[in-house]
Parts: sequence; structure tokens; C-alpha cells
Amino acid sequence: MNLLEISKFLSLAAGITTIGLLLAIAFFLNDVEGKLGERAKALRNITSFAALAWAIATGISIVATLANILGTDLSGALDPTSMRSFISQITLGKYMFAQLCLALLVATIVARIKGVAGANALLLLSLAAIIAPVFESHSASSGSHALAIGSLVVHVVAISLWVGGLVAITFLKAQDRAMALPRFSALALWAAIAVSASGTANAWARLNFQSAWSSDYARLVLLKILLTAVLIFFGYLNRRQLKGSLKLDGKQLGRLLSVEVFIMAVTTFVGSKLSTMQPPLRSESSVLDPGLAVAGIATPPPPNLWRLISLYDPDALMIGVLVTAVALYIRGVIILTRRGDKWPVGRTVAFALGISAIDYATSGGLGVYAKFSFEYHMIAHMLLGMVAPIGIVLGAPITLALRTLPQGRTSEERGVRGTLIALLHSKPAAVFTNPVSALALFDGSLFVLYMTPLFGNLMQSHLGHLVMSVHFLLAGILFFHVIIGIDPNPRKVPHIVRIVILFAAMSIHAFFAVALISTSTLLDQGYFASLQTPWNLDLLADQHAGGSVAWAMGEIPILLALVATFIQWMRDDSRETKRIDRNEARLAAMGEPDELAQYNAYLSNLAEQDRDRKGRG
Repeated sequence: MNLLEISKFLSLAAGITTIGLLLAIAFFLNDVEGKLGERAKALRNITSFAALAWAIATGISIVATLANILGTDLSGALDPTSMRSFISQITLGKYMFAQLCLALLVATIVARIKGVAGANALLLLSLAAIIAPVFESHSASSGSHALAIGSLVVHVVAISLWVGGLVAITFLKAQDRAMALPRFSALALWAAIAVSASGTANAWARLNFQSAWSSDYARLVLLKILLTAVLIFFGYLNRRQLKGSLKLDGKQLGRLLSVEVFIMAVTTFVGSKLSTMQPPLRSESSVLDPGLAVAGIATPPPPNLWRLISLYDPDALMIGVLVTAVALYIRGVIILTRRGDKWPVGRTVAFALGISAIDYATSGGLGVYAKFSFEYHMIAHMLLGMVAPIGIVLGAPITLALRTLPQGRTSEERGVRGTLIALLHSKPAAVFTNPVSALALFDGSLFVLYMTPLFGNLMQSHLGHLVMSVHFLLAGILFFHVIIGIDPNPRKVPHIVRIVILFAAMSIHAFFAVALISTSTLLDQGYFASLQTPWNLDLLADQHAGGSVAWAMGEIPILLALVATFIQWMRDDSRETKRIDRNEARLAAMGEPDELAQYNAYLSNLAEQDRDRKGRG
């Protein structure tokens, strides 16, 4: 065992512990109207030490990694010039340095947080930090790049929540542990499923199974699978104990948790050991394929309808997010149905269509060709930013969540539902849901992305593709939520303002499309040229075709949103008319004047007062 293996294990263990403690602070322990309880405050100091240990171990791992790359001892890696080059020019060094900075940031801030919102923010920051080096863990030329990277990201996140959550529970007192275990048990079940599925997908994407069985790498993989199976069995025992079918006293439960933590520690060490070893990779083709080397996927044949429908290159990370969203949505509908409430079928269908559009634009045939042609990239952009968001928004996921998420365990605890409500009424939510802000993110970001070197830089990596896809999707969901959303909105936007915003969006989008069509230079910083795609040689014509697509596809969803806004306006007017009629009927039944009669009497009174003043004058 060398310094690199030890530092990687310590970095991973400290990172997982930090995530687990933040998870306990944010979700496992009671809050007081959004403020941290006493036990959660006590955990902050432990979390700060864990994050600091994470940063130190990551720093040592950076030095050890550089020494391993250079083939020198630690003194050679500590050379300022070599270190500066590693963390500023080498992608792996950049990601590891980003992890170090984020760990230090968490260690600095965590002791100062006062509410659940701060813990949630640091939890997301810690998850981003622990997955950062993953994006450089697989060579694009090995193929199945999106599947390998995405599945490993899901694997690391699921393990961090599962192992970290259990470690955090061992820090809790008996009464807090009894409160936290039911919530952790539900999370652990989902995490175990994600760990098993993502691990299988990652092995399939990386390994040459024919030659893997006789390698040390394969033996460690089998050991990790065995340990994971044992952990799932322990999780099953915990769930049985929580449901009362298996009676354990406090000491027995403590021993069970201790053994489980020990097995998790061994599993984590095996995982860190695997990260330092070279797996038996799938054999690479002897034919040089620039598409495989640059985009991580073999160059597809010229596009036609059948290939656009049938080709599929799974982006495991996006698929994991979509599967989680669908599972939560279905669970919400099931909860409502069991409760005797109805959920409109149209909303479920709209949500399903939106999810399908996202998958097609990222993993389907369109997602495949989007990596090789600006025209198809723009079609995928339009689908992610203007078509899929309409289905997601009309599916009303926030409304479903508010109707099905559990209440806090006490009258003072916000819980997950209360936290969501607080987020909807927060100042940042009010800023983002301002129609002008939504329009700026929706259309203004187009010019920032495509008319600057940012587009070319993002196209060079899998992370860049992911960032663009997420931005298109979230900006579209925010915009259409403000315009035609069914879900609660922090501000009520008048329908006339929505129509004005839609016309502005249509005009800005058309101007952007014309600007693309008029370009005389390429915007991709040489990305598409490096692919040497034989059926896409005229890159400027391809870019102009993308501008035409932006113009054609951009207008239709906005026109549909305009029609939907008019329909909602008429429905609101109809509801208001019925409300006034019901109020008048109620007043008439009580022998009181209705609102119109009251208003006329008010005007008559004003006129009488005016005549009196004139008579006295």
C-alpha cells in the first residue's frame, strides 16, 4: 500500500463522512422552524473537522498523483512549476484542485450555518466536490464515455449518501438515532438500488470481460460486489427492525450498525484501491476514429429517419436523474390514489412526454448526432429548452410534491415539505420568477453562450455538454413556469405581462437565429472540425442550418405558450365572473345589497357630499 492509495482512501472516507453529517443536519434531525436544533448545531463542529481532513487528504493525494505521473518522489512533485502546471493545465489536476477548494470552503462555512437551507446548500456543494475528479476517470477513446462517466457519478453519489448517512447515525445519541433511522432507511433503499445498477453499468462500459476474470482488478470487483450484498442484507435487517418484525434492543442495534459501518469502510477502501488500478479495458479498434477520440463515441453514419429513431448512446447521469424524477412522480401519484384523491391523467402524460423528450435529446439518436453536427445540436437545444420544459411544467411536479410530501414530525419542524414551501417563498425564488429575470436567462443566455468562446470550450468535454443540457432545461422550465405554469408561483404575473414577455422572447429568439444565419466564422473553437465527420464537411453551412432550426423551432413553442396564456386568461376571467355571481347570490339571499349596488351607493354618497359642499360655498 503506497501513499497514493492511502491518501485517496482517506480523501474519499473524509468526503463521505462530511456528506453524511450534512445529510443528518439537513434531513435526519429535527429543525425549529427552519433553524438548526441543538444536536444539529453540535454536529457542525464535527463536520468542520471532517471537511478539513477531506481537504488535507485531497491535498496529499494531489501531490502523490503528480509524483506518480512524473515517476519521481514527493520532492519532485512539490516543485512549484510542476505543481502549478498540474493544477492549471492538466484536466485531472484541475478537478482535484477544485475538490480541494470546495472542501476548504465547506470546512470554513459549515460552523457558521444557522438553518436547514445552509446545510442543504453545503450538502450540494460537497456532492459536487466528491464527484469532480470522476469526470476525468475514463478516456473518451475507450468508448461508451457518457455511460462510463455518468454511471460512476451516480455510483459515487449513491455510495456517499448511503455510507455517509450510516456513519452520521453513529454520531447521534440514542433518541436522535431512533428518529433518524426511519428516514435513513428509506434513503438507503434507493441508494442501494442506485449503487447496484450504476456499478453494473460502469463495469459493462469499462471492462473486457473475456480477459477480466483472471485479473486482480476483477477479484477486487467481486469482493466489492460481495460486500455490497452484505450491506444490503444489513439494510434489510434494519428495515425489519424498524417495522417491528425483528426486535433488537439498543445495544444490539448499536452493534449491528458498528459492523455495518466497518463493512462500509472496507468497501470504500476497495473502491479507492480500484481507482488506482488500470482495469482490463475493452479492445479498441485499429481504425483511427476522431469521433471516438474526441466525443467518446464512434462516428455514426449519415443521419436518416431510422438512425435518428434507433441509435442510442446512454448518458447514465442524465438517465439516473430522469429515472429518479419519474420514480418520485409515480410514487406521488400512488400516494394520492391510495388517499382517495384524484390526479389528472393529462398532467401525468405531459410529464412523461417531457421526460421522454429529455432522454431523446441527450441519449437518443438526436443526442448522438448532436455531438457531430451543429444543426442537430441546435435541434437538441430546442427540444431541451423549449419543448421538454412545457411537458414538465404542465405535469405540475411541485404541486404533486406539496400534496404528498410528509409533514414535519413536530409542529415546529418544517420537514421536507416545509423546506420546499420556504424555498418557494424565498427572496431568490422571487428574483428568479420575475418575468424579466426568466426572459434574461431564457433568451439572453443564448448570446452569452454562442457569441463568446464559452460554447467552444464547453463542447470539448463531457462535463461541458452536461452543463449546457442542464442550463437549457432549467432555463426553459423557469421561463414556461412563469408564463403557463400550474405550480405555485411566488408572484402573480398579470396575463398581459405574460403576453408581452412572450412577444419579447419571440423577437429576441428570431434576432438570435438571424445572427447565427449571418455568421461568417465558426463558433465552436474547432470542435466539429476535430471530429472530421465525413458527412459534415461544410461546417459553416451546418452552422447556418442550425440558425434556421433555431428560427423555425423556436417560434412554434412560444406560439403554443401564447395560445395557452390566452386560454388561461379567459378561464381566470370566467372563474372571477362566477365568483362575483356567487357572491351576489349570497348577498341577495341575506337581504344585503350586492357589490354593484354598494358601489352605486358609494358614488351617490360622493355626489351628495359634493352638492353639499357647493351649497355651503
